[in-house]
Amino acid sequence: MYTPDLYKNENPEEIRTFLKENSFGILINQTNGKLCATHIPIELEVNQDGKEILQGHISKLNPQAEGFRENDQVLAVFTGPHSYISSSWYDHENVPTWNYIAVHVYGRIKIVDYETSVEQLKKLVDKYEANSENPVRVEDLSAKTMREARGIFGFEIEIEEIQATKKLSQNRDDYNYKNIISELEKTENPQAIAVAKEMSKCRK
Repeated sequence: MYTPDLYKNENPEEIRTFLKENSFGILINQTNGKLCATHIPIELEVNQDGKEILQGHISKLNPQAEGFRENDQVLAVFTGPHSYISSSWYDHENVPTWNYIAVHVYGRIKIVDYETSVEQLKKLVDKYEANSENPVRVEDLSAKTMREARGIFGFEIEIEEIQATKKLSQNRDDYNYKNIISELEKTENPQAIAVAKEMSKCRK
């Protein structure tokens, strides 16, 4: 991912938090000579060796999985808030741009066994059911329903490299920076407001 030095995020804790809060990602690999991508939850976890990994699952009917054995190299892409930035918000002439936060994780994927896949599902469901009025638990599902879990491949990705971009108008002076935040907040667009919030964290 092309990232000028000014916009690189090299704070491990920030990246870790971002991945946990924006875990619906895009898994990309090459299968039969073609690039394939699937939109799925991909969770940051710690394995038995205390090493951070990514884990998730895809359908066995998804042809993308055919490529995992041929070439285990994959890319997982995660995106956060983003917004158009109008140059009319500056006190000088310039070009419009786009502010955004994104993380690319490069690694090697392996398919895990059925029991491990079910444990992954339990963690995933528990995470997203935490605030539910009537939370669903995998442990409470019938044997008939759980047979559907036979239709997925659980996987783990050994992380080899992380590239993180936080492009939030860091190249602007304080006056223009604060004005961008103000204009974003006026849009009433949730994405724009989220960008404004992130910008406010970066420069008080």
